[in-house]
Amino acid sequence: MTSAANLDAFNQSPPFEDIDLFATDRPLVESVAFNDGSSGFVAHSSFGQLWGSAEMAQRGRLANENPPVLTTVDAGGNRIGRVEFHPAYHELMAHSVDAGIHNSGWTADGKPAGGASEVLRAARFYMAAQVETGHLCPLTMTRAAVAALASQPDVLAQAMPIIASTSYDPAFAPWRAKSGMTIGMGMTEKQGGTDVRSNSTRAMRDGDAYRITGHKWFMSAPMCDAFLVLAQADDGLTCFFMPRFRPDGSVNGIEFQRLKNKLGNRSNASSEVEFRDAYALRVGDEGKGIRTIIQMVQPTRQDCATASAGLMRSGLAHALHHARHRTVFQKHLADQPMMQSVLADMALHVEACTALVMRLCRSFDQAATDPTEAAYMRLLTPAVKYWVCKSAPGFLYEAMECLGGNGYVEDSILARHYREAPVNAIWEGSGNVMCLDVLRALSREGDAAVAVLQTLMAETSGLPAAAEAASFAIKTMLRPDNERVARQAVETLAMLAAAAALNIVHPLHAELFVKTRLDSGRSTMYGGADFTAAQSRALLQRALPA
Repeated sequence: MTSAANLDAFNQSPPFEDIDLFATDRPLVESVAFNDGSSGFVAHSSFGQLWGSAEMAQRGRLANENPPVLTTVDAGGNRIGRVEFHPAYHELMAHSVDAGIHNSGWTADGKPAGGASEVLRAARFYMAAQVETGHLCPLTMTRAAVAALASQPDVLAQAMPIIASTSYDPAFAPWRAKSGMTIGMGMTEKQGGTDVRSNSTRAMRDGDAYRITGHKWFMSAPMCDAFLVLAQADDGLTCFFMPRFRPDGSVNGIEFQRLKNKLGNRSNASSEVEFRDAYALRVGDEGKGIRTIIQMVQPTRQDCATASAGLMRSGLAHALHHARHRTVFQKHLADQPMMQSVLADMALHVEACTALVMRLCRSFDQAATDPTEAAYMRLLTPAVKYWVCKSAPGFLYEAMECLGGNGYVEDSILARHYREAPVNAIWEGSGNVMCLDVLRALSREGDAAVAVLQTLMAETSGLPAAAEAASFAIKTMLRPDNERVARQAVETLAMLAAAAALNIVHPLHAELFVKTRLDSGRSTMYGGADFTAAQSRALLQRALPA
């Protein structure tokens, strides 16, 4: 007969919760400080304590286990297209909105806030992504929409006071009557995908407004109060502000067909939609829709990279926490030499990604007043998104493996992180699109882009293999057939930028990063780097204090 004692679980790591996501993350703390964000330390620690709590972990789990549901018609058969969420989702949204994740990069009148606002916001975004990433989608789009709405000052002036609020208002009601609002986006059509110039949705002028008829294959965050959409007007593809309700208070002609059944990102709704004479206001000039809506793209790409870095940070922290408590062959797993090498190699990758995304955010802060930083932002944003986002799924698989079978079951947050990770590489431009955008920036802004590359070379001067990597990236991107080899060149460029950012924060680890990533003899697997025991211990202690 089996005794009760034999049924008790033992040699299991305790829950990784009730921690300060900021104070326990030394690479984040230092990256924020070196990018001018020291003023936010107290607020960030409070944010880190809240989001590192067991209660927030529970909300993240519930929001994903209870995905949104679309109600197409009401009890009387009237089409409404309402998306309903579990209370945990609304609680996550309320906390993020209260922290200004959707608006803190802007002033109350829609101007860039300046200072270190982008760095400070990104640190909160990075921490929130470690707990629940899906709810951040409408928040990042709302924040990015302000950049596009600047092309239509009268619309921005009406919407900005509500966007600027830190009150979360989930009511299904006209946006003008709400205490806070969110904005989604619809560009993609089934026949074109990334090729938005092939969009067939039509816009017909109706006085000062337009009536839009057509479809979107992906309409992000259909629960939002308004959307920025692209449609063909008389003078070509144009951007429009499309609210959920018409001015007379009736539900707009936005007919959601279904919610997408996605691999991950389960807490967030994505939809297919038909427009039937949907009311909309023009944003920017007719025929300038791509130029207008592209203003959203840089900030959303920045957030994709930040979220992916946050997901990897969470994967590392959970793997390291487990390894420090799990005993295997009479030693803690974290003290086994091979596992220590794997974890240290992962910690180095996260440290470099964290330094890089915070450095990128500094360029967003300074772009309006510093042409060099503006050039850095334009050239490096797609490169950073490419490398950081595409590295996340493989990284999180490795983190799952560190927990063995426990990492593969749904009780572990790592299964959710693993499903979540690919979307950031797909949204706002897939890998090939990112590489094309880097090449485009290099060709359009030759002198400014070359100056950025020269700065990266100067900032990595003396690091082994850095000069060779820079030379390779430049020569490859300038080849006549550069599209064929663009992925390798852009990956090298991103890693060079990561080395430069890390060299400011922690020079010794920048040297390790270059040796293990840019040297021709590098391993393609985590744990293949030849770290000393002291180097491994230093990396892991910075990643998560023992």
